[in-house]
Amino acid sequence: MSQLSQQEGPAPQAGAIMESVQDRIENGENIEQVEKAYLELQTRLVGALDSTKTILKDIREFNKDSWVVRYPRLAESSSKSLDNGAADGSPSRPLRRSLSFADDPSSSLEVVMRPGMQRSMTLASVPEHEEPASDETAQKIPPQDDASSLLPVHSDLQVLRLDLKLGPTGASSTASFLVNQLEKASIANLLEERIKVSMSYIDKLKTRVEDTSSKILVTGDLNAGKSTFVNALMRRDILPVDQQPCTGMFCEVHDAAENEGREEIHVMKQGVAYKRTDESTFIRAPVEDLESLVVDEENAQRSLKLYLYDARAPSESLLHNGIADIALIDAPGLNRDSVKTTANFARQEEIDVVVFVASAANHFTLSAKEFLWNASQEKAHIFIVVNRFDDIKDKARCRRTVLEQIKQLSPGTYEDAEDLVHFVDSNSALHSQSTNSSFEKLESDLRSFVLLNRSKSKFQPVATYLDNVISDVNLLSASNAILAETERDQARADLERARPALEAMKSNRDGLEDGLGDVEDDGASKAQARTRDRLNKGLDRVACGQLAEEGGISIPEYPGLFSVVDYTREVKKALLASLDLSVKLAEDEARLITAAGVEKIGDMAEKYLPEDVERSRRVFKPDAMFSPRTAKKARRASGILVVGGVHGLGIGLSQRPDMLEVSFLDIMDIQHRVSAHLNQSDDKSSLDSNDAAAGALTLGSLGVGALTLTSGKAIGLRGAFHGLVKITDLISNETVRKWAVPVLGAFTIGLTAYFILELPNTIPRNVGRRIKANLVVGEEGQEEELKFVNAHCSRVGKETRKVLRIASWDLRERFRNAMDDRQREVKGKEEQERTALKAIEFFEDVASRAAEVNSIVHQ
Repeated sequence: MSQLSQQEGPAPQAGAIMESVQDRIENGENIEQVEKAYLELQTRLVGALDSTKTILKDIREFNKDSWVVRYPRLAESSSKSLDNGAADGSPSRPLRRSLSFADDPSSSLEVVMRPGMQRSMTLASVPEHEEPASDETAQKIPPQDDASSLLPVHSDLQVLRLDLKLGPTGASSTASFLVNQLEKASIANLLEERIKVSMSYIDKLKTRVEDTSSKILVTGDLNAGKSTFVNALMRRDILPVDQQPCTGMFCEVHDAAENEGREEIHVMKQGVAYKRTDESTFIRAPVEDLESLVVDEENAQRSLKLYLYDARAPSESLLHNGIADIALIDAPGLNRDSVKTTANFARQEEIDVVVFVASAANHFTLSAKEFLWNASQEKAHIFIVVNRFDDIKDKARCRRTVLEQIKQLSPGTYEDAEDLVHFVDSNSALHSQSTNSSFEKLESDLRSFVLLNRSKSKFQPVATYLDNVISDVNLLSASNAILAETERDQARADLERARPALEAMKSNRDGLEDGLGDVEDDGASKAQARTRDRLNKGLDRVACGQLAEEGGISIPEYPGLFSVVDYTREVKKALLASLDLSVKLAEDEARLITAAGVEKIGDMAEKYLPEDVERSRRVFKPDAMFSPRTAKKARRASGILVVGGVHGLGIGLSQRPDMLEVSFLDIMDIQHRVSAHLNQSDDKSSLDSNDAAAGALTLGSLGVGALTLTSGKAIGLRGAFHGLVKITDLISNETVRKWAVPVLGAFTIGLTAYFILELPNTIPRNVGRRIKANLVVGEEGQEEELKFVNAHCSRVGKETRKVLRIASWDLRERFRNAMDDRQREVKGKEEQERTALKAIEFFEDVASRAAEVNSIVHQ
């Protein structure tokens, strides 16, 4: 629970915390006791100022290094459950308010304010489950856009208030609206600057408290008679007076006793700290030159000190009073120009008493009202002189109007109007020989206020300022402590949710990796196995002269002996096309296997990814696998790949001219026939039943038939001539002639049987065997390997693995990013919790220290 400084009604009167010297004398105390009490109070206030400055310094450093201090606003609560009972005026009744912050006005928190020590209230958040005393249910306050919904000024920061005066015209130009438009960091920077200004102001207040002299600023509107009033107090015409503005610089009037009894003027040099004993810091001038100095525009930016001798008795003189050193400061008119007005505002921090001179005819101008309102923030009591009152006919109406204005501008002054507000005519008091009772009362009250009530006149502004600063500190610490508690609770709630999720992801990480690896391996190996099985069976069928796959492809009909070459080419094309179809079917099967793997990966995403993680939007397109574009890129990359596989293999075999070329061995594979007969007993697998039937024919008849068929294609012209010569030699041989007719007959019969019976069936087998032989590679001492099958198995497996790996990679990245997000979230929430705890501890300490300062000021 945090302490919030909350002013309830007007500030406590100085008499409640520090009695006047006059009262103490009247009560029988001697002047030594009064002076001792004065010094004790002075010591307490100096300590309170030092403590307050330290608190502000700590808040500023904490705002810069550890926590962005938020700018609070308290507004009326829509819930009347607690406020209804406050109508009886009981100060102990709790008040319900809506707490929001300038950088986030849309959100608010209901808080309860309970009266505590003097000028302080306890601020605590309202639990959401709390039931109100009335039938009306307490709810969160909706955002308040209208500045009029805010509480009076004491519900907002006072000294540290961000009072912006820029922005669009109309209702939105209010300070609260403009602050709400800024970001949190910008507001924190502005607040830091305000704290810096307040620390500087406290230093000047400390100097004022430690200073045994008192400074009285005589200010007011232009031509209100300020210089005439000072002359009347001195009972001599010393300051220049004219109908037009005369005083253009600050004139500090001191007792000549402070200057070794000499009357003279010290014109202070700009940019140099004045020191009476150091003539390099000022320029001496005789008193007679005063008028020329103050009206000279060249000296407008300077100040001067005027040392005068007052021959009156100490009991009558304000300057030569015998108690304290007094300085009367005659200031330029407020509405003379903006520079002079700003200078008057700036000097308030070094002033103990403000004597405001107003014209009875003009009352208070806008400049005067603004000055009095600002001065009343520090000085609860201002000495007001309504000059030239003798010129007013309706004096009662004038008095009534002026007092009403003072009531609005300075309530503390209005309450003591009998002693602080005087209606006089300074010129009449200065030059009249008769007694001026009203001015004599003014002098007596001013002397009492400045001298006898030094505790009130000198220390009350300091106490008032400290009250306002401590009030702001309490509001800042209490509201930010509540905010820190809210952030701490939110961080803990988030950690309760995020930590188990992070631990679950860490424990499931290895399972996800193993599962994704299994899906990739299983998919690739299954696709390879299916492809190998299908292509091996297809090649075996092709080697037997059959189509690898049935699917719209058929072996062409035998057209006859004279078109046997074209027939062989068409058979080869059909067998190759069936192998292409087998590869295509293997790819289709791999697509199904890949789709099943992708679906498994999707199921794993649902299992391992948290619910708030976005799922992959990738769509698996089976047709994109084994696309020509992908294969074309692969071929360009390696230089040896074509569509579907290794050079010379793969999809498109039936469209390659080099694979469709017809050779002699495609028609009659003599080498195979010889090998089949020679190794028939050892290798039965090389011949099928059709090969055995064809073996019944003689090798001679096959050879001669082949020579006859291929004619000049089989042997050259020279070879034919030599053969003819040898045949002639054989014919001349008697034995040869004897057997020629039977042999020729047998050869003719065999050749005719081969062409009629075996050639249409042998060509598909010959072509199939040669196709398979071309797709098989083997080295000496090694088992033959199906180059075609392995190449496609590798290609299909790689493509399947690639697709599954892409899906796996996407899931891995999402899982990794989700886990990183959880880790960052946990670390962030842990840091938020630590920072919030640190802020709670800090603001509670600040509230405690502020309470100590408050007790010092008001003890």
